[in-house]
Amino acid sequence: KQHIMAVLKVIEILANSDKSWEDAANNAVSEASKSIKNIRSVYINEQSATVKDGKMDNFRVNAKITFEVK
Repeated sequence: KQHIMAVLKVIEILANSDKSWEDAANNAVSEASKSIKNIRSVYINEQSATVKDGKMDNFRVNAKITFEVK
């Protein structure tokens, strides 16, 4: 019986959005999927935002994207 193990790779992507952290995470996955296939998961490592006139105006995430190497 042969045991087959998937080979996974993790890359880190910085992404932003003027709407929300969730939108920034979606942007990270969307951009990564243009050049990377077999994305399995995304882990949001850090969240930050810039503030203008007392309101958050630019949401940033540090996303770790895991994908399978075929």
